[in-house]
Amino acid sequence: MSHKFTILKDGKKKTYSKYEDIPLSFDNVIAFCPKIPNGPHTDEQHEEIHAWEHRFKELLAREKM
Repeated sequence: MSHKFTILKDGKKKTYSKYEDIPLSFDNVIAFCPKIPNGPHTDEQHEEIHAWEHRFKELLAREKM
C-alpha cells in the first residue's frame, strides 16, 4: 500500500500518492491516508510518523475558504 491523498479541486476529485504532488491550492481535503509501516518502528520511522500530523495541518491550511 502506498500513500493516498485525495482532494477536491475545481469540482473534481484528484488522488495523489506523493504528498509533494498535491497542489498548493485546492477546495477540500477528501482523504489523508499516509502509509504507516508496521511496528516495531525505528527512531527515524517515529520521526516520519509524527511529521504526518504537521503535514495534515499544513494541508488543511491550504484549503480555499
